[in-house]
Amino acid sequence: MDAGQLFSVDPLESRAAKGHGVVTSMAAGNDVILLGTSKGWIIRHDFALGDCQNLDFAPGRPGEQPVHRVFVDPGGSHCIATVVISGVAETFYMHAKWAKPKSLPRLRGILVNAVAWNRQLITESSTREVILGTQNGQLFEMAVDEAEKREKYVKQLFELSDPREPITGLEMETTSVGNSTRFYVMAVTATRLYSFTGIGSLESVFARYAERRIHFMELPGEIPNSELHYYIVQRRAKHFGWLSGAGIYYGDLNFGVQHSSSGGDENFVENKGLLDYSKLSEPISGEVIKPRSLAVSEFHFLLLVGDKVKVVNRISQKVVEELTFDRESSKGIIGICSDPTAGVFYVYDDYSVFQVSTHDEGRDMWRVYLDRGDYAVALSNCRSPYQRDQVYLVQADAAFATKDYYRAASYYAKMNYVMSFEEISLKFITVGEQDALRTFLLRKLDNLTREDKSQITMISTWVTELYLDKINRLLLEDGTSTNADREHDSSEYESIVQEIRAFLSDNKDVLDEATTMKLLESYGREDELVYFASLKDKYEIVIHHYIQQGEAKKALEVLQRPNVPVDLQYKFAPDLIMLDAYETVESWMMARAMLNPRKLIPAMMRYTNEPHAKNETHEVIKYLEFCIKDLHNEDPGVHNLLLSLYAMKDDETQLLQFLDMKHAKVGSSGPAFFYDPKYALWLCLKEKRMRACVRIYSMMSMHEEAVALALKVDLDLAKAEADKVEDDEELRKKLWLMVAKHVIQQEKGTKRENIKKVVDFLSEANNNLLSIEDILPFFPDFVLIDDFKDEICKSLKGYKNQIEQLKEEMNDATRGADSIRSDINALSQRYIIIDRNEECGVCKRKILGTRGAQQMGSSYMSGGNIAPLYVFPCSHAFHAPCLIAHVTRCTTHAQAAYILDLQKQLSLIENRPANDPAGEPISSTTSIEKIRSQLDEAVASECPFCGDLMIREISLPFILPQESEEAASWAIKPQIASFPKILPMTI
Repeated sequence: MDAGQLFSVDPLESRAAKGHGVVTSMAAGNDVILLGTSKGWIIRHDFALGDCQNLDFAPGRPGEQPVHRVFVDPGGSHCIATVVISGVAETFYMHAKWAKPKSLPRLRGILVNAVAWNRQLITESSTREVILGTQNGQLFEMAVDEAEKREKYVKQLFELSDPREPITGLEMETTSVGNSTRFYVMAVTATRLYSFTGIGSLESVFARYAERRIHFMELPGEIPNSELHYYIVQRRAKHFGWLSGAGIYYGDLNFGVQHSSSGGDENFVENKGLLDYSKLSEPISGEVIKPRSLAVSEFHFLLLVGDKVKVVNRISQKVVEELTFDRESSKGIIGICSDPTAGVFYVYDDYSVFQVSTHDEGRDMWRVYLDRGDYAVALSNCRSPYQRDQVYLVQADAAFATKDYYRAASYYAKMNYVMSFEEISLKFITVGEQDALRTFLLRKLDNLTREDKSQITMISTWVTELYLDKINRLLLEDGTSTNADREHDSSEYESIVQEIRAFLSDNKDVLDEATTMKLLESYGREDELVYFASLKDKYEIVIHHYIQQGEAKKALEVLQRPNVPVDLQYKFAPDLIMLDAYETVESWMMARAMLNPRKLIPAMMRYTNEPHAKNETHEVIKYLEFCIKDLHNEDPGVHNLLLSLYAMKDDETQLLQFLDMKHAKVGSSGPAFFYDPKYALWLCLKEKRMRACVRIYSMMSMHEEAVALALKVDLDLAKAEADKVEDDEELRKKLWLMVAKHVIQQEKGTKRENIKKVVDFLSEANNNLLSIEDILPFFPDFVLIDDFKDEICKSLKGYKNQIEQLKEEMNDATRGADSIRSDINALSQRYIIIDRNEECGVCKRKILGTRGAQQMGSSYMSGGNIAPLYVFPCSHAFHAPCLIAHVTRCTTHAQAAYILDLQKQLSLIENRPANDPAGEPISSTTSIEKIRSQLDEAVASECPFCGDLMIREISLPFILPQESEEAASWAIKPQIASFPKILPMTI
């Protein structure tokens, strides 16, 4: 086979027909072919199974009993054949699983020419609805189930009349419409193509045509073997071909969308056409020979003309190939049949069968559609980018020739191989079509992939320059155009500006930043430059531009974006606050804690140095108050700045409120204020804010200076400052004396009046802090004592009351001392009675037992042989050694060491010889009693069972760390099983 051929011919080994007559009919489906012979035999070839069967449809009848027609379903399971036996037509049905056919008696005498299978619903076990077309123009419906081995029913559906012609071709399709089925039936005669359609059963569909006009297509001319064939893909017909007397009538089949025909019937045929037989004429003789048989492929017709099969392209109606066959028979080829399931065709003569296979028959269809100008379909049939480029090139050249440059640019941009980028660009530059060139470049960008980074960047830069050039040309034309043209140019100008902005936005990641900015700047497009800078996050350029334009609000909006570096806030703060202080401060306040007010101090200082109207709201003061009160800012620089601004104001109220305010957070242990008091004092002194200076002196605990300065301002202020000292009585008295001295020295008037004022002043000093004798030195020497007579008498009376109170307190102290002495004497005589059987709380032995194991030092006072013991008011009694041992064990390590040390000292003193030559004389009884007293205090200050010692033992573990070994000895261990030892026994 030639590599360029679309169809190939392969002979099949089918010699079985020679013993049973010549082949008269053939059918194929699903790799199964059926050959009907002139002696009533049907040879069945199953290529999938490699099986061949010879089936006798006229058993026991010698002579010619030809098979008129044989039909097989697309699945190869069901076979219907009509055999002319002794001049009478007999129709048979046979299933692929059967060994012999079954006669259909209801169809006896009816010559069946065509069969239409229900491809959508047919199954291996049931034919479902089958339509039969007969020689006398009748249509029958029948159905056969393989299990029943007979026809379920045979119904006459329709009969042609006027003219009554044999039905030579028949096809059927079905679709689902809700819960119903729509049938589409096509039938052909020698001159007409009939179409029937309707919803319901086949019987009801054809019954409706008794009352309405039948839709048909009639073509002139005569042909003895009219045929109808569908091209089928996955059991669905796509297009058809009718072998008629006038030519090949064909069209597409659309069963999904119906179109109303002029007669009222729904027509499901689209894109109809007629292939005239004149196009099949021989090139030399020019003779026109009508085909004897037809088959339909996806794009071609296979026409049996003479002993050749001509392959005609259905779209171009041109003969593309001629197939020839090497045959043994001298007779001509009988016909062509197709296997729609396997996608192959068969050509047969008396004894031979040839298989015709397709080989990518659609590979050149793109060029066929292209030659017809059907570009969209041509593109859909292209197999390679080069083929698509060919289609685009034809479209582009056609549009370019008609000066439709924009459309040409779109097609040129889609090409990658046929023409180079440079050639296409030069075509537009040559004709001066800059706008079309821009369109080409834009479309080219859309078709490039991410891997073409360099090309994308260069083309994007070129497009940017073309946009800028277009804007400049529009601006130049605007100056020379009329009013009407100006309006049009203005709208076009705005459109181009919007386009370039959209382009910059879409391509910001591929455009070279420096090159693009330089381009925009060179063309004087500041707005676009700012726009692109904002796209590239070059906020400094954007903000600087807005400040130069005096648009502080826009600059602040840029600064408020979340991805703008905060350092730009500090950089542009001086310019922005001078441009629009209100908006700037509002922006700072919206930023809240994101800004560091300390870094804004230079900008705020610049603002404060400028003159402001008297009633104008000071924006810096507003911001600083917000930082301190709302944000709880603790920066000394911020506090100092606000204090300095308050100090510069004529009204001292805000300054004093600021000094009195507690700036530390609630619950904080930090300082109450964060400004520098020394700087504040210097500033207030400089600005002559004396009341503020008094407050600052007071906060710095410089009360003397505060009172001294307050006396120069306001006497009441000085009194309030003197009264603030509460924890130092001496200082407070000193401050009041300063106030008193000032009052005495400053009062003017008669002596009596001055003295009266001084006496009234003394009453203001709380808690009798000052007396008359404290202020007498401040009066002049010539003041008479008579002027103070009443006050002196009052002072002496006060002293007398104090003396009486002191005497009463001394008497109370004497009575208390006598009571204590009485209690001490009573304690020395206290005793307790112990039962002779009382037990020691520790060792559980009798408490009154004799000396022995409890032997203590001889220094213990005891009677007879009774061991030393301790008895507590709670009645608990302990031997002295037992108590000491218990307390030592249960108390802290430091206390236990102290007790042991006291015991050691007692032991050394008691055991030292009377005359020790190496040391001093033996200690006196007093030192022994002192140590014993300390020991008693250490171990017997409280009952160990009732006091704090027992309470502390609650927190101790039941098993102490040092008792871990003993606790382990009490653990229950698993016993190892031991088997009793068996001893031998001798009987």
